Amino acid sequence: MKASAATPTVSVVVPTYNSAAFVRATMSSILNQTFSDFELIVSDHSSTDGTWEILQPYAADPRVTLLRLARTGKPEDNWDNATHAASGAYLKLVCGDDVIAPTCLERQVEAMRANPGTVMVASRRDVVTASGDVLLSSWGLPNLVGPVDGARAIRQAVRSGTNPFGEPACVLLDRQSLAIAGGWDGSFSYVLDQHTYARVLAQGHFFGIGDSLATFRLSASQWSHALARSQYRQVVDFHRSIAQEHPDWLTQGDLMRGRARAKILAYARRLAYFSMARKLKTPLTPIEIENPAPVALQRAPSVTN
Repeated sequence: MKASAATPTVSVVVPTYNSAAFVRATMSSILNQTFSDFELIVSDHSSTDGTWEILQPYAADPRVTLLRLARTGKPEDNWDNATHAASGAYLKLVCGDDVIAPTCLERQVEAMRANPGTVMVASRRDVVTASGDVLLSSWGLPNLVGPVDGARAIRQAVRSGTNPFGEPACVLLDRQSLAIAGGWDGSFSYVLDQHTYARVLAQGHFFGIGDSLATFRLSASQWSHALARSQYRQVVDFHRSIAQEHPDWLTQGDLMRGRARAKILAYARRLAYFSMARKLKTPLTPIEIENPAPVALQRAPSVTN
């Protein structure tokens, strides 16, 4: 199905970086949506594993625009590069190794339209390994299903010590609200997505869908893994920044609870990464098999997207 010639309802943006092992599945999941009025913009952050070459055939689809950005080392630069090219009323970012369910856009657009004042819709998601084994099913949105005031949603997130909304593939944003928020905020790298959600939710309401409509792939190359040692401090600093910007939203009790839970979760997440190291390893692409990187580079986790 093809998007209309007019401005699309949804812009799906896909930032990629060395996503050759998974990007075909990502593209297929988007192009086969039951909702047809969308554009698909891919921004590749100068991949070196053949991702850019794999993407070329998709340019024949009129819904698809391919962009390439010189490597900057900052994921938010690539996210913004794709987002700035978007024209839809709503925006959905899907990283180059995640997938969305066939009805994801349809369900999320329906929720956005049915709830005036809503600036962000999210669904639950499945969390899988690099090989597709399910680790967590229908995960996320504790006490956040249905319509929720934006400030209350942010408070719930801070108290949880984590990101209950999920990764960007779970989320649909009002594009104008995202622009007013200043785009993707990379002030705290580990919580790039959640920090941006908070700035968007300051402008309106949230709606949570209880079904799983996205799949997040957990792998050793995830940039969240690369920043595992600093994630706790970044979460705490992020919470403090929200409290400073909106002092009436959060109490000291909220911040203390969020800090305690963030510390526990940071250690638990680190242990989980180590215990599942083999399952999280990304399969080699044909280009990598023919031209293997030096051992030191293979072992070092890379920043994605």
